[in-house]
Amino acid sequence: MLLSHAILMLALLFSAGVASAQEQASDAAPGAAEDAVHFGWADVLRVDPVHESVRGQGMHEECDEVPVQRSERRSSGAGGTVIGAIVGGVLGHTIGKGDGRRAATVAGAVVGGAVGNGVSRGGDDSSYSTTETHCIQVPDDSVPDPRIVAYDVEYRYRGEVYMSRVSYDPGDRMRVRVSVLPAE
Repeated sequence: MLLSHAILMLALLFSAGVASAQEQASDAAPGAAEDAVHFGWADVLRVDPVHESVRGQGMHEECDEVPVQRSERRSSGAGGTVIGAIVGGVLGHTIGKGDGRRAATVAGAVVGGAVGNGVSRGGDDSSYSTTETHCIQVPDDSVPDPRIVAYDVEYRYRGEVYMSRVSYDPGDRMRVRVSVLPAE
């Protein structure tokens, strides 16, 4: 409740101040403030961007060569075992005669399977050392990040040259506000 009364009092004081300022402006001359201001166009002579440097806004990539140990697991040798057994069985069948043919086929398949398995495996694990490139993005505090914060504009209006700082690039022409007041 106390807060709402304080806000109401501030609003009343503000509106009284605005009304007082309007009365003072109208005391000078009726319509003088409105008639003394008009707008025109000025030719822009030069535009210079105003930069502000901020550190730590940029990023860069840092890369390192890192040693790594690799190991490759070779296949289980099942395919080599099967192919070796088939080839060994065919050879054993061709070499064997009579009742020994069956024993030669089985013996050939067993020996061929063992040889095929050994050939396809060639050792279970193969390990070696190599390097990899690892990169990360890090903030760059050393490189300034320039930003345009305003423009210094030199312009000509009715033969006179003026200089102003504005928040935008005006291009070839810019709109100007012309105010005429009596000299004291």
